[in-house]
Amino acid sequence: MIPLSVLDLVPVREGSGVNEALAEAGKFAAAAEAAGYKRFWVAEHHGTEGVAGGAVSVVLAHIGHCTSTIRIGAGGIMLPNHNPFVIAEQFGALDGLFPGRVDLGLGRAPGAAPILFQALRKDAGRAAEYFPQDVVELRALLTGDVALPIKATPGFGAKVELWMLGSSLFGAQLAAQLCLPYAFASHFAPDHLDAALAAYRQHFRPSAALTEPHVMAAMTVICGETDEEAELLASSQDQAFVRLRSGDPGKLPPPVPGYRRSLPESAQAMIERLAVARAVGSPETVAARIGRFVERTRADEIIVSGATYDPAARRRSVELTMAALAA
Repeated sequence: MIPLSVLDLVPVREGSGVNEALAEAGKFAAAAEAAGYKRFWVAEHHGTEGVAGGAVSVVLAHIGHCTSTIRIGAGGIMLPNHNPFVIAEQFGALDGLFPGRVDLGLGRAPGAAPILFQALRKDAGRAAEYFPQDVVELRALLTGDVALPIKATPGFGAKVELWMLGSSLFGAQLAAQLCLPYAFASHFAPDHLDAALAAYRQHFRPSAALTEPHVMAAMTVICGETDEEAELLASSQDQAFVRLRSGDPGKLPPPVPGYRRSLPESAQAMIERLAVARAVGSPETVAARIGRFVERTRADEIIVSGATYDPAARRRSVELTMAALAA
């Protein structure tokens, strides 16, 4: 059976706040661990009222204390927002707290609107331009390259598993060049999925650290007892996506029966674009759709994303999904 992992944005639901979202993230991670998931990743997003995971390393410390065996990590750290030395220290500290369990996925996107770079006092163009160099520097800080003038403590010698994230050919090519495992964000950007995976596999350069290309692909997965129940649960995620793409993001709303049918054709098409990496339905439906996706991508791992307004339903979803694939 293909390994399954979880990607969490730490959603803030309508009628609740950041406190509740962070508490639920801990419960959700514990449920994923109990169900047998391999990794629990938190994504870096900023300036969005409905997402509480912006301070990724702090959230991961919380997640680590709520679990004991599941790997925890960033899916990912948007490195242009940060100084590589600071990230080395943060994830070195996480490795010290949770040895042998920490992943660090690196992305080039800002994780927010362009105004974020003003808030961070960053030059957007230069930050993106220096991304490959910053990745190499960060890896050197963790592995302890003697050529560096300063040692990250914590950080130096930390057993952090580095990943490259991407939704385009750029990340795929860089992952191949640097001999890193590659995670593709097909759950929200499937257009370049096949081309990116082909480029990564074609140009991959083996090393002692990773001898063969290793791919993890993301899917939106919401599993219920029936197809109808799952589609109703997924309507909260659909509403959030349409609002985000319409420039009006907010907290995660309650489900709405027949939501998709109420949308104009343009919005329906926007959601349908993501269908290739979407598995919403009963356990049988979800298992079949994940199976077809794995056959298409030849992925080595699948990471599942997807939020429900009822936190208990999301915990139940990961349990049903794992049981369906195991069966």
